[in-house]
Amino acid sequence: MRRATQWSRSTAISATVRPAVRSGALVAIAFGALIAAFALTRAQTKSQPVAAEDAAVLAADTALGDAMRAGDKGAARRLLALQFSLVDVDGATYARKEILADLKRVAAASATDIKVRNYGLVAAITGRHRSAHDADAVFLDIWVKQKGAWRALLIQEVPLDMAAPSTAPAASSGEQQPKECQNPCQTIPYRVRSPAEQDVVNTFQAIKKAIVAHDADAWRKNVADEFMVYASGQPPMSRADRIVTIESQKEKDTPVTVGEVQTMRLAVYGDGAVMTTTEAAPDQSHSPYRALRVWARRNGQWQMTISAHTDIK
Repeated sequence: MRRATQWSRSTAISATVRPAVRSGALVAIAFGALIAAFALTRAQTKSQPVAAEDAAVLAADTALGDAMRAGDKGAARRLLALQFSLVDVDGATYARKEILADLKRVAAASATDIKVRNYGLVAAITGRHRSAHDADAVFLDIWVKQKGAWRALLIQEVPLDMAAPSTAPAASSGEQQPKECQNPCQTIPYRVRSPAEQDVVNTFQAIKKAIVAHDADAWRKNVADEFMVYASGQPPMSRADRIVTIESQKEKDTPVTVGEVQTMRLAVYGDGAVMTTTEAAPDQSHSPYRALRVWARRNGQWQMTISAHTDIK
């Protein structure tokens, strides 16, 4: 009789516990689903402003192109930053005042292969178009956000050979001696105006030192995953392509000379920065060129995201 009673109590307790366990499990599942939904909503909310900014800067870029082709000075003036400049396929530089005086002279055809990269207060738009000189070129339109509105800071064109990139370095005679890199590895003719500018310059110099030293590991640390380099008469190169080149140069012990900086302009906008330079090879082995570099600060570290070189003719 006692066994029967004990069994009945056990059954009753078990029957009572099971619904409670099922109820607790359901609550845990519901709570987990709620957390996942909240995380997804936060991720979507975070990505929405970026997408909206991409659309806004792309719309401004399209409007500027239309205004230049139509010769609409009023519309163009509203979209150009006061510091605006344009570098054409021949490496000629035009200031804002010169551009507004004759918009159609430098107006390019409509673009294709357009991509937008957003770095907070800096945005870079890349693509291809026929230049005002009727050359097939890659363009880089650099926009900065000033007083809540996107303004064009710089347009640079690079005439390109769109063939597959060659990563094989030039053959070394075995008699060449690498020239000691003073400018820009040690000194640059530029006076920094803030700690952020100093950090960008330090990173720039670290990249140049790594190239001269054939140090691919040191180079890659200061270059973003999405990095691309564009240079006159050469095919575009990705970060991976550039690493292969550096490693090949090391294997063949090929001396490398980097361009000396003649002039520099640098502006930092939040976590983005824009650097423009005029550079020349110290051994005069290459034409002087205009260089544009875009930088992004991620996790406290500045990285180069784009590099464009247009030869001066």
